[in-house]
Amino acid sequence: MDERLVYRTHPATVSMGDDYFELAHLEHFWVRRRLDVLRRLAGHKISEGARIAEIGCGHGILQRQIEDTFGKPVTGIDLNGPALLQNISRNSPILCYNILQRDQDLKSAFDVVLMFDVLEHIDDEDRFLDATKFHLAPGGALIISVPALQMLFSAYDVSAGHVRRYSSRRLLNALTRNGFEIELWTYWGAPLVPLLGLRKAVLAVSAKSGSSAYKTGFDPGGKLQNQSLWWLSSCEVIPQKLIGASVMAVTRKAA
Repeated sequence: MDERLVYRTHPATVSMGDDYFELAHLEHFWVRRRLDVLRRLAGHKISEGARIAEIGCGHGILQRQIEDTFGKPVTGIDLNGPALLQNISRNSPILCYNILQRDQDLKSAFDVVLMFDVLEHIDDEDRFLDATKFHLAPGGALIISVPALQMLFSAYDVSAGHVRRYSSRRLLNALTRNGFEIELWTYWGAPLVPLLGLRKAVLAVSAKSGSSAYKTGFDPGGKLQNQSLWWLSSCEVIPQKLIGASVMAVTRKAA
């Protein structure tokens, strides 16, 4: 077992995990584009942060990217036992920990918290965001990304365990009412929106569900298709406020 992994709570098993681990890799176009948007929108926050954490780190894709890009460790926090055992980060701490526990030795422990593609899985987003704030130092930054546009909600989202997709207004309202000040935000993945609409239609017609729907919705296919989707997804200016497959926000813990 990885000596970096510390258990602060009993791990959980997430049913869609195996599919995600198989498909989400460092060269996946969406994984690469998400990092590119982060660098453009909030690279300075990562560069300046002394204590960085990721809530919902999974098997460590973003941790590894930040290690490789910024040369910094990122404390990974998750409850997904199988994911934590497959974590691909090199030198970052890993915690099996439920942030709702609010362990006192982790109060205000981090200057920067990353939460990518997590909040859409949470029923009680207010409770979860308030617990996130507990772990941030005064003036600390929460950088969050979630899938956008409820009209694109499909069998893929159901198979992925999504409760909702977000408009910018819904995300920003949730953040501000829970004590976060918005510094900057952007939609991203605008060129992919027609493809997500097509994905919804195909899944509806085929009546696929579960693992099959997830793979259909997230697998880019071969190397040529993956590279083509990377080029396509990069054809937008960041930040932009028009439309996107996801929305990312940079916030600060209010005084």
